[in-house]
Amino acid sequence: MDTSIEKQIKEIEDEIFKTQKNKATEHHIGKLKAKMARLREVGEKRSSAGAKGKGFSIKKTGDATVGIAGFPSVGKSTLLNQLTAAGSKVGDYDFTTLEAIPGMMKYKGAEIQILDLPGLIVGASKGKGRGREVISAVRSVDLLLLMIDAFNLQQIDLIEKELHIAGVRLNQKKPDIVISKKSYGGIIINSTVPLTYLNELLIKSIASEFVINADITLRDDLTEDQLIDAFAQNRVYMSALVVINKTDLVASDVVKNVINRLHQRRWDVCAISAKNKENLDHLREQIFLHLRLIRIFMKPVGKKADYMQPMILREGQTVADACRYIHRDFHRNFRYASVWGSSAKHSGQKVGLEHVLKDQDVLTIIVTK
Repeated sequence: MDTSIEKQIKEIEDEIFKTQKNKATEHHIGKLKAKMARLREVGEKRSSAGAKGKGFSIKKTGDATVGIAGFPSVGKSTLLNQLTAAGSKVGDYDFTTLEAIPGMMKYKGAEIQILDLPGLIVGASKGKGRGREVISAVRSVDLLLLMIDAFNLQQIDLIEKELHIAGVRLNQKKPDIVISKKSYGGIIINSTVPLTYLNELLIKSIASEFVINADITLRDDLTEDQLIDAFAQNRVYMSALVVINKTDLVASDVVKNVINRLHQRRWDVCAISAKNKENLDHLREQIFLHLRLIRIFMKPVGKKADYMQPMILREGQTVADACRYIHRDFHRNFRYASVWGSSAKHSGQKVGLEHVLKDQDVLTIIVTK
């Protein structure tokens, strides 16, 4: 990042730290936080522009992509090899993996790409240890496995902090806010819900760092930080699962204590021993669930359903999505569909394109000839 921008960010951080937070200073602090977020965005854009040709060149394949992130030597490569037989280099020293290594995990008919990412370190968000390249790869995945070993619970906080600085929001809902920019008229605030954390002056104070004229409608009871995130352009929201490795080296009561502490902080956790292949089936199941994948079994007219090779969709997807998955002509020439399963009111229900499918539904699509 540009040193002049880093200096400005440091000055703002110092000012926020020195400013006592109360009703009289909340607008000032909110504006400082917004300015810092905007400066980080500018700095990241400049860094990206100056780093063309660098980074990890990996083509996303399969039904979903999962990244394994963590400090060096926590067992990421071993886990990749156990889940996918990818052949990632393994060693008992730091930075064994210098590139992002892909592998393919097949589970319940889904093909899930797993990426073994180089180790993250403190300062990764500022580019240390190829941090920007690793975080860039993280931003492209559908699910992130935060891998720690059972001896170092604090690694979770350090990883989350680096990713948070870089605009990655883990297990958070994207703020429900509509920002309609306009050419004149100033900033107009509307809200469809009671606001607990914000008031109109604070919202305008933050918004003025990003927009001059806009109609802003809040449809969630947002915090100050969530409002700033809504204006920033570089935020990515994704699901994350904590994987505690090397549990074979720690007493079971210690592992249980670590899991309980993480649960209290609302993390979903899976404890494993990658080296000994312990609890990997449970991890595969958790990956599938966190990706929110569903299996749809296609049934051609007059034939039996194909239960061997399901179509893999996401929760909330519809018959229209199934049609587009097969071929755009199926969507264009669609007449109706018949559904058997938990999404149907009765067996063989006739439905339209907007019908929402559920896991293990059986589907027949009828098109015009």
